[in-house]
Amino acid sequence: MSPRRRETARHRPRSRFTFALTVLCVGLLGWPTPASALRRLFEPTDLELEEAGVAEVDLQFGVIRGAGSWRLSVPDFEVDLGLWRDLELDLDGALSWEGPDGGAFRLDHLDDDNLWVALKTSLLSFDFVSPPGAPAGERGVALGVQVGPKCPTARSARGFGVEGLLLGAWHTRRVQLVLNGGMLWDPSDGTSPRPLGVEGGLDANLNLDDAGHLALVGEAGGVRFLSHDPRQLTFTAGLAWDPRDDLELSVVGLAGVFEGSDRFGLLVGISPKLRR
Repeated sequence: MSPRRRETARHRPRSRFTFALTVLCVGLLGWPTPASALRRLFEPTDLELEEAGVAEVDLQFGVIRGAGSWRLSVPDFEVDLGLWRDLELDLDGALSWEGPDGGAFRLDHLDDDNLWVALKTSLLSFDFVSPPGAPAGERGVALGVQVGPKCPTARSARGFGVEGLLLGAWHTRRVQLVLNGGMLWDPSDGTSPRPLGVEGGLDANLNLDDAGHLALVGEAGGVRFLSHDPRQLTFTAGLAWDPRDDLELSVVGLAGVFEGSDRFGLLVGISPKLRR
Protein backbone atom coordinates (compact mmCIF):
# COMPACT_ATOMS: atom_id res chain seq x y z
CA MET A 1 0.00 0.00 0.00
CA SER A 2 2.87 2.34 0.74
CA PRO A 3 3.86 4.45 -2.30
CA ARG A 4 7.56 4.13 -1.43
CA ARG A 5 7.32 0.33 -1.73
CA ARG A 6 5.28 0.13 -4.96
CA GLU A 7 8.32 0.50 -7.21
CA THR A 8 9.31 -2.55 -9.23
CA ALA A 9 12.51 -4.33 -8.16
CA ARG A 10 15.37 -4.31 -10.63
CA HIS A 11 16.47 -7.59 -12.17
CA ARG A 12 18.70 -9.58 -9.79
CA PRO A 13 20.78 -12.73 -10.41
CA ARG A 14 19.01 -16.09 -10.20
CA SER A 15 21.09 -17.00 -7.10
CA ARG A 16 19.07 -14.50 -5.05
CA PHE A 17 15.86 -16.28 -5.99
CA THR A 18 17.46 -19.60 -5.01
CA PHE A 19 18.26 -18.10 -1.60
CA ALA A 20 14.58 -17.25 -1.08
CA LEU A 21 13.53 -20.78 -1.91
CA THR A 22 16.12 -22.16 0.51
CA VAL A 23 14.67 -20.05 3.34
CA LEU A 24 11.21 -21.42 2.56
CA CYS A 25 12.43 -25.02 2.62
CA VAL A 26 14.03 -24.46 6.04
CA GLY A 27 10.72 -23.18 7.39
CA LEU A 28 8.93 -26.28 6.14
CA LEU A 29 11.28 -28.79 7.70
CA GLY A 30 10.22 -30.76 10.76
CA TRP A 31 13.33 -30.39 12.90
CA PRO A 32 13.93 -33.14 15.49
CA THR A 33 13.38 -31.05 18.62
CA PRO A 34 11.70 -31.66 21.97
CA ALA A 35 7.98 -30.92 22.04
CA SER A 36 7.28 -27.39 23.26
CA ALA A 37 4.37 -25.00 23.58
CA LEU A 38 3.39 -23.63 20.17
CA ARG A 39 3.74 -19.90 19.61
CA ARG A 40 0.52 -18.44 18.28
CA LEU A 41 1.66 -14.86 17.89
CA PHE A 42 -0.23 -12.41 15.68
CA GLU A 43 1.66 -9.80 13.65
CA PRO A 44 -0.47 -7.24 11.77
CA THR A 45 0.24 -7.02 8.05
CA ASP A 46 0.02 -4.35 5.35
CA LEU A 47 -1.90 -4.25 2.07
CA GLU A 48 1.15 -3.99 -0.17
CA LEU A 49 0.79 -6.36 -3.15
CA GLU A 50 3.80 -7.40 -5.21
CA GLU A 51 3.68 -7.27 -9.00
CA ALA A 52 3.43 -10.58 -10.86
CA GLY A 53 6.82 -12.33 -10.87
CA VAL A 54 8.26 -10.22 -8.04
CA ALA A 55 9.06 -11.78 -4.64
CA GLU A 56 9.85 -10.02 -1.38
CA VAL A 57 11.69 -12.00 1.31
CA ASP A 58 11.27 -10.41 4.75
CA LEU A 59 13.74 -11.85 7.30
CA GLN A 60 14.02 -10.79 10.95
CA PHE A 61 16.83 -11.88 13.29
CA GLY A 62 17.10 -11.06 16.98
CA VAL A 63 16.68 -11.93 20.63
CA ILE A 64 13.24 -12.21 22.25
CA ARG A 65 12.19 -12.85 25.83
CA GLY A 66 9.05 -14.93 25.48
CA ALA A 67 6.33 -15.59 28.02
CA GLY A 68 8.31 -18.51 29.45
CA SER A 69 11.71 -18.62 27.75
CA TRP A 70 14.32 -16.77 25.72
CA ARG A 71 14.70 -17.44 22.02
CA LEU A 72 16.91 -16.37 19.15
CA SER A 73 15.07 -15.78 15.88
CA VAL A 74 17.01 -17.42 13.01
CA PRO A 75 14.82 -16.11 11.36
CA ASP A 76 11.20 -15.05 11.52
CA PHE A 77 10.35 -14.98 7.80
CA GLU A 78 7.71 -13.91 5.30
CA VAL A 79 7.87 -14.60 1.57
CA ASP A 80 5.48 -12.62 -0.66
CA LEU A 81 5.19 -13.63 -4.31
CA GLY A 82 3.12 -11.70 -6.84
CA LEU A 83 1.03 -14.14 -8.89
CA TRP A 84 -1.27 -11.85 -10.84
CA ARG A 85 -2.60 -8.31 -10.78
CA ASP A 86 -3.72 -7.68 -7.17
CA LEU A 87 -3.12 -11.31 -6.16
CA GLU A 88 -0.23 -12.45 -3.97
CA LEU A 89 0.92 -15.70 -2.34
CA ASP A 90 2.23 -15.22 1.22
CA LEU A 91 4.24 -17.69 3.32
CA ASP A 92 4.69 -16.80 7.00
CA GLY A 93 6.73 -18.84 9.47
CA ALA A 94 9.53 -18.80 12.05
CA LEU A 95 12.58 -20.76 13.11
CA SER A 96 14.37 -20.12 16.39
CA TRP A 97 16.82 -21.38 18.99
CA GLU A 98 14.89 -21.57 22.25
CA GLY A 99 15.73 -21.96 25.93
CA PRO A 100 14.00 -23.76 28.81
CA ASP A 101 10.65 -22.55 30.15
CA GLY A 102 12.30 -21.61 33.44
CA GLY A 103 13.57 -18.38 31.87
CA ALA A 104 17.30 -19.15 31.95
CA PHE A 105 19.26 -17.64 29.06
CA ARG A 106 20.41 -21.01 27.72
CA LEU A 107 19.47 -21.76 24.12
CA ASP A 108 19.32 -25.55 24.09
CA HIS A 109 16.97 -26.63 21.27
CA LEU A 110 15.76 -25.64 17.83
CA ASP A 111 12.07 -24.87 17.41
CA ASP A 112 9.87 -23.96 14.43
CA ASP A 113 6.41 -22.46 14.18
CA ASN A 114 3.42 -23.44 12.07
CA LEU A 115 3.51 -22.13 8.49
CA TRP A 116 0.69 -19.89 7.25
CA VAL A 117 0.16 -20.24 3.47
CA ALA A 118 -2.23 -17.51 2.36
CA LEU A 119 -3.53 -15.61 -0.65
CA LYS A 120 -3.79 -11.83 -0.32
CA THR A 121 -5.88 -9.70 -2.67
CA SER A 122 -7.33 -6.23 -2.91
CA LEU A 123 -11.12 -6.04 -3.06
CA LEU A 124 -11.38 -2.34 -3.84
CA SER A 125 -9.35 0.87 -3.71
CA PHE A 126 -10.28 4.54 -4.00
CA ASP A 127 -8.11 7.64 -4.37
CA PHE A 128 -9.49 10.97 -3.20
CA VAL A 129 -9.34 14.02 -5.46
CA SER A 130 -5.96 15.66 -4.84
CA PRO A 131 -5.63 19.42 -4.24
CA PRO A 132 -4.39 21.49 -7.20
CA GLY A 133 -0.67 20.95 -7.70
CA ALA A 134 -0.53 17.79 -5.57
CA PRO A 135 0.39 14.39 -7.08
CA ALA A 136 -2.53 12.19 -8.15
CA GLY A 137 -3.36 9.43 -5.68
CA GLU A 138 -1.84 11.30 -2.74
CA ARG A 139 -4.67 10.16 -0.46
CA GLY A 140 -6.71 6.99 -0.67
CA VAL A 141 -8.36 4.02 0.99
CA ALA A 142 -8.39 0.32 0.15
CA LEU A 143 -9.94 -2.93 1.34
CA GLY A 144 -8.43 -6.41 1.04
CA VAL A 145 -8.36 -9.94 2.46
CA GLN A 146 -5.69 -12.47 3.37
CA VAL A 147 -6.76 -16.07 3.99
CA GLY A 148 -5.29 -19.56 3.89
CA PRO A 149 -4.41 -22.76 5.76
CA LYS A 150 -2.09 -23.05 8.76
CA CYS A 151 0.23 -25.99 8.02
CA PRO A 152 1.33 -28.14 11.01
CA THR A 153 5.08 -27.67 10.51
CA ALA A 154 5.78 -27.22 14.24
CA ARG A 155 7.19 -30.41 15.74
CA SER A 156 4.25 -31.14 18.08
CA ALA A 157 1.47 -29.85 15.77
CA ARG A 158 -1.40 -32.05 14.63
CA GLY A 159 -3.84 -31.31 11.78
CA PHE A 160 -4.29 -28.28 9.54
CA GLY A 161 -5.78 -24.99 10.69
CA VAL A 162 -6.94 -21.82 8.96
CA GLU A 163 -6.50 -18.08 9.39
CA GLY A 164 -8.21 -15.14 7.68
CA LEU A 165 -7.89 -11.36 7.88
CA LEU A 166 -9.87 -8.41 6.58
CA LEU A 167 -7.55 -5.46 5.82
CA GLY A 168 -8.60 -1.81 5.67
CA ALA A 169 -5.94 0.68 4.53
CA TRP A 170 -5.71 4.47 4.52
CA HIS A 171 -2.74 6.37 3.09
CA THR A 172 -1.40 9.82 2.36
CA ARG A 173 1.98 10.78 0.92
CA ARG A 174 3.53 10.52 4.40
CA VAL A 175 1.36 8.11 6.39
CA GLN A 176 0.07 4.59 5.74
CA LEU A 177 -2.25 2.84 8.22
CA VAL A 178 -3.70 -0.66 7.84
CA LEU A 179 -6.33 -2.05 10.21
CA ASN A 180 -6.38 -5.85 10.59
CA GLY A 181 -9.26 -7.96 11.86
CA GLY A 182 -9.99 -11.66 11.62
CA MET A 183 -9.93 -15.13 13.20
CA LEU A 184 -7.57 -18.07 13.53
CA TRP A 185 -8.08 -21.80 14.13
CA ASP A 186 -4.64 -23.27 14.65
CA PRO A 187 -3.32 -26.84 14.50
CA SER A 188 -3.49 -28.71 17.79
CA ASP A 189 -0.36 -29.26 19.88
CA GLY A 190 -1.44 -32.85 20.48
CA THR A 191 -2.38 -32.38 24.14
CA SER A 192 -5.16 -29.76 24.14
CA PRO A 193 -8.07 -28.55 21.95
CA ARG A 194 -7.29 -26.51 18.86
CA PRO A 195 -6.67 -22.80 19.59
CA LEU A 196 -9.53 -20.62 18.32
CA GLY A 197 -9.33 -16.85 18.56
CA VAL A 198 -10.29 -13.40 17.32
CA GLU A 199 -7.35 -11.21 16.28
CA GLY A 200 -6.90 -7.58 15.42
CA GLY A 201 -4.29 -4.89 15.10
CA LEU A 202 -2.79 -1.88 13.32
CA ASP A 203 0.20 -1.63 10.97
CA ALA A 204 1.61 1.92 10.67
CA ASN A 205 4.25 3.58 8.48
CA LEU A 206 5.35 7.23 8.65
CA ASN A 207 7.72 8.45 5.92
CA LEU A 208 10.37 10.82 7.29
CA ASP A 209 11.66 12.16 3.96
CA ASP A 210 10.06 13.17 0.67
CA ALA A 211 11.71 10.32 -1.24
CA GLY A 212 10.28 7.74 1.21
CA HIS A 213 13.64 6.10 1.93
CA LEU A 214 13.44 6.47 5.74
CA ALA A 215 10.36 5.71 7.82
CA LEU A 216 9.10 5.11 11.32
CA VAL A 217 7.31 1.75 11.47
CA GLY A 218 5.13 0.26 14.15
CA GLU A 219 2.55 -2.41 14.90
CA ALA A 220 0.02 -3.18 17.61
CA GLY A 221 -1.65 -6.59 17.52
CA GLY A 222 -3.48 -8.92 19.83
CA VAL A 223 -5.50 -12.11 20.07
CA ARG A 224 -8.48 -12.88 22.30
CA PHE A 225 -8.80 -16.65 22.35
CA LEU A 226 -12.19 -18.33 22.54
CA SER A 227 -10.37 -21.52 23.54
CA HIS A 228 -8.44 -21.95 26.78
CA ASP A 229 -5.31 -20.15 25.59
CA PRO A 230 -3.71 -17.00 27.08
CA ARG A 231 -4.58 -13.67 25.45
CA GLN A 232 -1.95 -11.56 23.72
CA LEU A 233 -1.19 -7.89 23.07
CA THR A 234 2.13 -6.91 21.47
CA PHE A 235 3.61 -3.58 20.31
CA THR A 236 6.58 -2.95 18.01
CA ALA A 237 8.29 0.28 16.93
CA GLY A 238 11.42 1.08 14.96
CA LEU A 239 13.06 2.47 11.83
CA ALA A 240 13.08 1.22 8.23
CA TRP A 241 15.56 2.39 5.60
CA ASP A 242 15.48 1.73 1.85
CA PRO A 243 19.05 2.20 0.54
CA ARG A 244 17.72 1.23 -2.91
CA ASP A 245 14.40 0.34 -4.51
CA ASP A 246 14.76 -3.43 -4.07
CA LEU A 247 16.07 -3.55 -0.48
CA GLU A 248 14.79 -2.51 2.95
CA LEU A 249 16.71 -2.67 6.25
CA SER A 250 15.04 -2.26 9.63
CA VAL A 251 15.52 -2.40 13.38
CA VAL A 252 12.53 -2.69 15.73
CA GLY A 253 11.92 -3.11 19.43
CA LEU A 254 9.14 -5.28 20.83
CA ALA A 255 7.11 -5.17 24.05
CA GLY A 256 4.12 -7.25 25.12
CA VAL A 257 1.48 -7.39 27.81
CA PHE A 258 -0.86 -10.18 28.95
CA GLU A 259 0.26 -13.68 29.79
CA GLY A 260 0.45 -15.07 26.23
CA SER A 261 2.64 -12.32 24.75
CA ASP A 262 6.38 -12.03 24.30
CA ARG A 263 7.72 -9.73 27.01
CA PHE A 264 10.34 -7.78 25.04
CA GLY A 265 12.83 -8.15 22.22
CA LEU A 266 15.01 -6.53 19.57
CA LEU A 267 14.92 -7.56 15.89
CA VAL A 268 17.01 -6.60 12.86
CA GLY A 269 15.36 -7.06 9.46
CA ILE A 270 16.44 -7.36 5.84
CA SER A 271 13.88 -7.43 3.00
CA PRO A 272 15.21 -7.86 -0.55
CA LYS A 273 12.91 -7.88 -3.56
CA LEU A 274 13.66 -10.43 -6.24
CA ARG A 275 12.55 -10.79 -9.85
CA ARG A 276 12.55 -14.17 -11.59
